Amino acid sequence: NRSSDLPEKPVKRSPVTGLAAITPTVKMVVIKGGKYQPFYGENGILEEVDDFLLDERPVTNAEFLEFVKVNPQWKRSNVKSVFADDTYLKDWQDDETLPKDADPNAAVTFVSWYAAKAYAKSAGKRLPTLDEWEYVAMADEEVPNAREKPTYSSHLVNLYNQKNRQLHPVKESAPNYWGVYNMFDLVWEWTEDFNSIMTTSDSRTAEFDDKGLFCAAAATTTTDVLNYASYMRYAFRASL
Repeated sequence: NRSSDLPEKPVKRSPVTGLAAITPTVKMVVIKGGKYQPFYGENGILEEVDDFLLDERPVTNAEFLEFVKVNPQWKRSNVKSVFADDTYLKDWQDDETLPKDADPNAAVTFVSWYAAKAYAKSAGKRLPTLDEWEYVAMADEEVPNAREKPTYSSHLVNLYNQKNRQLHPVKESAPNYWGVYNMFDLVWEWTEDFNSIMTTSDSRTAEFDDKGLFCAAAATTTTDVLNYASYMRYAFRASL
């Protein structure tokens, strides 16, 4: 996960009750807003995205470890089942020990949506929205919207198919047009409203079950059937 929108003034305490604040260590970049055509919805309907700030890279193992140290309620053995299932930080050796041979500068994995939200809020930020993330995802290294390039989608699909890509340190690959690293080549990332275009259910009524948050979107509603990389992202969100 990565965060969006740093407050104008640093905060000493998180706005969330009982959540200890952490000091952000990642640079944020300015994303100039504009219009884009999302993968979902009717043909020709554009979404407006305002200017926003975005972390230049995903949250690392080391950063999330520091977060759980000062917020023990988010340690694997303490987290409530309504906020995470049994896959939460499952590769960690214990509550405060990273996976064996894991690079501290690799992106953290097996983090629930609630934990990602809590991390962002403890840093005085928030998760990016689905539209914000997809807006940035249109860019390649040269232009803000590369979706018309013949090789754009196939290149991303090749990145998604790389084995063990999540083990590499952040910022090893080149940034995109906006100066944002690792949008595709390391991990899948949470967004604030990842289930906003799906049919939802109340995830707080029982034990946490990611599958109950939303169901798959119909492929017949997509606007860009040739953009298979986008389809993979939406299908993945629908499978959680």
